[in-house]
Amino acid sequence: MAKLLFKICFMCASIPVMAQAQTGDASSTKVWTLSECLDYAMEHNIQLKQTRNTYLSGVEDTKQARAALFPSLSASTSQSLANYPSSDVTDNNMYTGSYNLNASMSLFRGGSLSTALKQQKVQNEMDLLSVEETANDIRIAIIQAYMQCLYAAESVTVSRSTAEASKVQRDRAEEMWKAGSISRVDFAQLESQWKSDEYQVVSAQASYDEYLLQLKQLLELDIMDEMNLAGPEVPQDRILSVLPPKSDIYLAALDAMPEVERGNLSVQAAELEIRQARAGFFPSISLSAGVGTSFMTATGAGTATGSTPGYRTGNQYWNNFHENIGLTLSIPIYSNRSNRTALNKARISAENTRLEKLSIEKDLLKEVESAYLGALSNQSRYIAALQQEDYARQSYDLTYEQFSLGVKNTVELITAQNELASAQQEVLQSKYMTLLNLELLDIYQGIKNL
Repeated sequence: MAKLLFKICFMCASIPVMAQAQTGDASSTKVWTLSECLDYAMEHNIQLKQTRNTYLSGVEDTKQARAALFPSLSASTSQSLANYPSSDVTDNNMYTGSYNLNASMSLFRGGSLSTALKQQKVQNEMDLLSVEETANDIRIAIIQAYMQCLYAAESVTVSRSTAEASKVQRDRAEEMWKAGSISRVDFAQLESQWKSDEYQVVSAQASYDEYLLQLKQLLELDIMDEMNLAGPEVPQDRILSVLPPKSDIYLAALDAMPEVERGNLSVQAAELEIRQARAGFFPSISLSAGVGTSFMTATGAGTATGSTPGYRTGNQYWNNFHENIGLTLSIPIYSNRSNRTALNKARISAENTRLEKLSIEKDLLKEVESAYLGALSNQSRYIAALQQEDYARQSYDLTYEQFSLGVKNTVELITAQNELASAQQEVLQSKYMTLLNLELLDIYQGIKNL
């Protein structure tokens, strides 16, 4: 999840309906809430469907492993026709048939069958956690893309407002220039600033379109599908909410995050693999049983003329009916070290699995700590940015008033306007990054506010 955080420069947590950033007929376009986007992605995302299919495939493997504990039963039959072309035989053709029913069962294989069943059950749990982990990653990606769209839409609004203010300044400056209050250079500077602000509107709109395309791709929507976005209202106290202790968040994350539990199950699976490898040193015992019968026509076929014919009397099905039962003991004596190698490699794999589990927990701690510090620092930035914006707005208002009176020049006016725009951006950045880190902390703790 930390990689997702690095991809986000500016995020937005909430604004009202974002139709002002859209183009086209908004009344005919579906308005998507964040909750609707998440529900739609959970149902239609291709990667999530593939992960679920992997889990279902593993369930079938578990059923097969359980069935291996029971006897197997098979039936067979064979039919054959033999031709004896010699003129010295009593019968040239003979037709034979046989019918058999066989059963077998492993009585003892060093515990490998029961261990294999336990391994499959653990693997099913791991696959199910992988589904949850994939869904979690997709959920974060959807939130990321949705918030990027909301931020880009708000940037369009802010840029358009700035451009409109620049247009007013430019028109006012034109009147002052014609009246001789300012020079042609001063008027040209304000006109250039207006054009620059107009370009920022176009650039912000292009960014919004790009982010919206990314969201549509995550939702597996068609390229012709249009969408408007709506965001929930986020109260001020949410941004400045008091965080619980970092240690409490981390302990909650250890219980809530699916990758942590998957790491624990991986250790169990590795221990079972050791038991499976150790079973190769034990003898195996299997039981087999069967019944069968056969018959043949022209039982004298193939015998010389005048010789004693074959058996012809009695019911052949009954006379040839037979039963068999057998017990097989297989003792491994020397396997070219294959059993020993399998056991040693299983032990090494188990040790690596334990190390991977520790690595998962350390990575989670790093992510929690990063989000925690990010939330705290951006909360402080947000408070300071609000004050800075207030001061910058007062400065801009005074500068514009003095410019209208001819006291301030165009450079001072443009500087004040840029400082105000910079302060507004700082408010947005700190606000949205705070909300992003708060959302991440909620995800780590298994809290779903959406």
